[in-house]
Amino acid sequence: MTAPGPAAPSPYPVLPDGPEGNGVPAPPAGPGVAPPFAAPPTEGRSVRMWLGLGAGGLALLLCCGGGTATLVGLAVAGTQALDEQGRAVTGDYYRALVDDRYAEAYDLLCRDLKERESRAEFERRVTAEPAITSYRVGGVDLNDLTVPVDVVLDGGGRETQRVTLAQSSSTGQLEVCGVS
Repeated sequence: MTAPGPAAPSPYPVLPDGPEGNGVPAPPAGPGVAPPFAAPPTEGRSVRMWLGLGAGGLALLLCCGGGTATLVGLAVAGTQALDEQGRAVTGDYYRALVDDRYAEAYDLLCRDLKERESRAEFERRVTAEPAITSYRVGGVDLNDLTVPVDVVLDGGGRETQRVTLAQSSSTGQLEVCGVS
């Protein structure tokens, strides 16, 4: 502790007209004199705040918008891939039937159909049906994974067959799982 005593003199000058020793500091000398402390800036504060909020909003929009665009792109690409794969496997199945390659057509069937019907039974059944001379594969219905196929039968008959597809649990590829 310090010993009590007289206070230190004030760093501010005392007014010349005022009473000496009353402790009132003199006002600043006038324009251009630096005040004893710096005042906080008042201009530009709201502009900087709005610029910062705008930049943050733009970054958020780019991140969320980019994520949304990516999800939409993946959905479209997945839909196109399913359509392409479904049309390809259906076309391969009918091409094998038209070319009398029944073993290849049988290999494109799903496991359920192969368990119900052997390769020999499949060949007997298919050869007993009217032969397909030409076909046209339609687009895949993604709701129930079916593909319409317009076929021309031997003798000139025409019909539309619906091929049901299923995804193989072992390979992930689409397979023919029924023709109606």
